[in-house]
Amino acid sequence: MKRILNRLDSTHQKLLDTVSPLAPQLFSQRPSANEWSVAEIVHHLHLVEELVIKQMEQELQKPPQQIGLLRKLIPISIVALRLTRVKAPKAATPLEPPAKEENIAGLNSTRAKLKELCAKQGEARLKKMVFIHPVLGQIDGTATVSFVGYHELRHYKQIRDVLKKLAKVGSAAG
Repeated sequence: MKRILNRLDSTHQKLLDTVSPLAPQLFSQRPSANEWSVAEIVHHLHLVEELVIKQMEQELQKPPQQIGLLRKLIPISIVALRLTRVKAPKAATPLEPPAKEENIAGLNSTRAKLKELCAKQGEARLKKMVFIHPVLGQIDGTATVSFVGYHELRHYKQIRDVLKKLAKVGSAAG
């Protein structure tokens, strides 16, 4: 679990180091009409993490349960690969992201809440809960926390791509 949380922190810090210095206008600018802005991506991460925490809290109210052995073999790291586009669930679609500082604070707040949940429940209990992911299916609680980290890594890569596109648009206009 320590390794999962370290990776979670590392990815989160990279993302913060990338988005925090951005001017609010750049933070909110879309590279094209059908692509999310950095603000929308950050808000999406916050919304997903809120949903994950809520579902984990609900599942942790249930008696401990195990997922099947074959389910444990699913490599959660595939989430970080951006080979296929996955449509965000309606509840995690960033329709109107808040202002930059509030947006980043929201993401930091949900991350702190997730880490607090992990510390309170412990690895043994998290391994005995079942989380239903819309694409991955049944995964245990530690895999769920790992998913959050890989999901953030996926979108960190997306943010870097968005910023490259915006830089090209800016240099073409100038």
